[in-house]
Amino acid sequence: MAGFEYQRGKLFCEEVDLASVAEDVGTPCFIYSGSMLMETYGQFQRALKPLPGIICYALKANGSLALCKMLASRGCGADVVSGGELYRALKVGFPPERIVFSGVGKTEQEIRLAINANIRQLNVESLPELDLVAVTARKLETRARIALRVNPDVRPDTHPYLTTGAEETKFGLNLKDSLSACRKAAAWPNIQLTGLHFHLGSQITSTEPYVEALQKVLALIDELRGLGITISELDIGGGLGIAYHDETVPTPQQWLDAIRDDLKRSGCTVIIEPGRALVGPAGVLLTRTLYLKKTLRKNFLVVDAGMNDLVRLSLYGAFHHISPVWQKTGKRLRVDIVGPVCESADFLAHQRDMIHPEAGDLLAVMNAGAYVASMASNYNGRRRVAEVLVCGQRYALIRRRETFEDLVAHELIPGLVLEACADGREAD
Repeated sequence: MAGFEYQRGKLFCEEVDLASVAEDVGTPCFIYSGSMLMETYGQFQRALKPLPGIICYALKANGSLALCKMLASRGCGADVVSGGELYRALKVGFPPERIVFSGVGKTEQEIRLAINANIRQLNVESLPELDLVAVTARKLETRARIALRVNPDVRPDTHPYLTTGAEETKFGLNLKDSLSACRKAAAWPNIQLTGLHFHLGSQITSTEPYVEALQKVLALIDELRGLGITISELDIGGGLGIAYHDETVPTPQQWLDAIRDDLKRSGCTVIIEPGRALVGPAGVLLTRTLYLKKTLRKNFLVVDAGMNDLVRLSLYGAFHHISPVWQKTGKRLRVDIVGPVCESADFLAHQRDMIHPEAGDLLAVMNAGAYVASMASNYNGRRRVAEVLVCGQRYALIRRRETFEDLVAHELIPGLVLEACADGREAD
């Protein structure tokens, strides 16, 4: 079943008219295709199946409880990068033995939570972190399972902010330090070194960086085994991109086929961590046009979604196709599609040709399932928007729109503020 396609001149998600969802829950809102998500997960399953391994969905892409619950029900695991994501993963039922915990800044509290939850492994990123994990495990009178994150110094062709496998980034240990760190970890009684981990970045659109990284990591595995250090698991991260702007991107099958022989040669259980490639195409951001503002230099199509809802454009210079919910004919007008946030960086698109745009038109920002809702904020006092899941002919709210009360629910005005206010009035 197609996730998003036109039927009788209207844009549908599966068998649901997007305009009907907008009338029901309002705009802006996110709409996800459950069938598309499950089909893409199936593609990763089939691609990985000949190898011993597991899929650990990267929650940072989209931590929606409903979407995670669907993935967990199909046997998917989770890749988390904080105590909050670990809480989410456990809450929806990801099995602890299928949870890996990455990230350069784990606190002692987060390490305790992970060890007590008996997750599959902590992906350790530095020597000080290795020391902290060992000390924490000793306090808990147990052994902590870890994989060491290796930085193979590979530079994929992606945005600099999305590159994590180059030596100048903060992530992982270089190959030389990885060798000594593994020897250190293998000697500690409170550490169980299970394997190695690397992650090259995000929105990677070719297989070559993975081939290059694996050659380096396999050489390290061979060297470690020569020293009697057992490496049984190899976590190759995720990072596979999607076609935001008509890019040619490998399918899950093509990605793993390109490195399958090397993965077999490793003799390891393989862990992959897809995020964007899994959930990105399964979501859209639905927004409504407020005004068409014409100036001497430009035409601005002002919509009700802003950079607080979709920050990728101002942060990364990203591109998203934008599709009208109602197909129509007429003259085209070149517009900048902008939001209501008080920043010049608040835009959804520059210089797009739109057919006769009018106030009230609905627009769908495509490929908005990953790194959109999860990066949303309350900037300018804007409420986080509703999220909807579609399955066939049915849809349901999976996150309600925030209220104004939600915006201030966690803030306090303590007595010292009231006293200062009173002192100020007396001084007047």
